[in-house]
Amino acid sequence: MLTQRQVVDYALQRRALLADVHSGRVGVAEVCDASPYLLRAARFHGQAGEQQCPVCRRERLTQVSWIFGEALRQASGSARKPEELVALENSFDEFSVYVVEVCRSCSWNHLVQSYVLGKGGSPGRSQRRRTAAE
Repeated sequence: MLTQRQVVDYALQRRALLADVHSGRVGVAEVCDASPYLLRAARFHGQAGEQQCPVCRRERLTQVSWIFGEALRQASGSARKPEELVALENSFDEFSVYVVEVCRSCSWNHLVQSYVLGKGGSPGRSQRRRTAAE
């Protein structure tokens, strides 16, 4: 089970962008620009979502979780499956997860949510902030 902290939801930003697309103020080509690397990550590491693509309406969106953090070392900046996040949460003190939704048909992509995982926020543990000198 994931213990998410510092959760940021980007639903309002997504809704505003889609309103601009549907009104014609923003072109479809500007928002359907997923990189080949993101599309590949969606194929191999993504989790099928419940929503249809809001742009092309051809298929369900895929959610890809990207991990970042100093403690992760070479794994930082990689896409991970949800079950891998559970194992990583129990192995590292703290790292950030960014969830991106992707349409594999039209290349729509948008940041959906970000949060922090890891053992660092466990109750009973004293956390000392690092100073700029460290």
